[in-house]
Amino acid sequence: MRSILTKGSAALALSAALISSTALTVAPTAALAVPPGGYADLVEEVSPAVVFIEVTAKAQQMSGVLPEGLPDELRRRFEGLTPGQGAPRGGLGSGFIISDEGQIVTNHHVVAGAETVTVKLADGRSFEAEVVGSDPMTDIALLKVEADVELPTVSFGTSEGLRVGDEVVAVGNPFGLGGTVTSGIISALSRNINSGPFDDFIQTDAAINRGNSGGPLFNNAGEVIGVNTAIISPGGGSVGIGFAVPSDLVQTVVADLADDGKIMRGWLGVQIKPMSQEVANVLGYEAPKGAVIEAVSDDSPAKKAGLKQGDIILSFGGTEIEELRDLTRAVATTTPEKATTVTVLRKGKEVTLDVTVGALKPKAA
Repeated sequence: MRSILTKGSAALALSAALISSTALTVAPTAALAVPPGGYADLVEEVSPAVVFIEVTAKAQQMSGVLPEGLPDELRRRFEGLTPGQGAPRGGLGSGFIISDEGQIVTNHHVVAGAETVTVKLADGRSFEAEVVGSDPMTDIALLKVEADVELPTVSFGTSEGLRVGDEVVAVGNPFGLGGTVTSGIISALSRNINSGPFDDFIQTDAAINRGNSGGPLFNNAGEVIGVNTAIISPGGGSVGIGFAVPSDLVQTVVADLADDGKIMRGWLGVQIKPMSQEVANVLGYEAPKGAVIEAVSDDSPAKKAGLKQGDIILSFGGTEIEELRDLTRAVATTTPEKATTVTVLRKGKEVTLDVTVGALKPKAA
């Protein structure tokens, strides 16, 4: 289970809820408020397109030396393994079918390192799936199954315009139990949980547990408005604080992955830090904003555009930069080799420069 521990009066585990043809298109329910009598009609319509994912991952390497004090049962299990050999790892997760071509959305961490991926439908049908592409920075992956039978699908709705207090429904495979439905509200929007540069999560109190990862978060129209990804939990179970990747970001990533299995992101070539409150006071701002350039990489788009150490980036490509992640997202979502503009504050004056964004090189595995 992916987890991040934070310091405080109690350690909280930020746990990824993981490892967890003609198409039949699921028509969304029209109601925008809680339907009279509950969610039964909505669930009946969307549940067939929610899948349960079983993963067999690569075996972990072993040194061949067993630790002292290992219980007899575990010692017998591992004594037959040669050095370098390990027990295969498995996991469970959730996902949902989005096209009649068999495209399935789930989380990156559900299928990371997978050797085999099996997708099971609610009606019992089972298919081997191919990982088309996976993006660790947004924790989104795209799978594909080949099926000569009808596949149910669900559609994306927009995450723009969501409001705190809106009703939501989560469907997934918690703890491997199979189709499970929970409901709640949107508790907060644009949450940054320090898991990556694209943190912009929907927070919900709909119960999400291990195995829900990759499952859909629906609005009351039966549209997917988020992909359930992580929870904060002191004990491993739901405490009403779950996070979903917004559907607008998911759709962008999925479209890019579907093209060639890879994500192309823009690159500027600067090191940045937040503006201090002292600098904000001097400049007459009520609060710090923008991104202060600490360094400019040689032979980078920033260098060629004339950006300098000490410049404060106020906008990029028309996007106002209020905090560092605004710039990170704005640059990363700009198509490489695209010409755009950047506005900086330099020695008290605003300067607008033309910049052609480069391509971010993927990190070595």
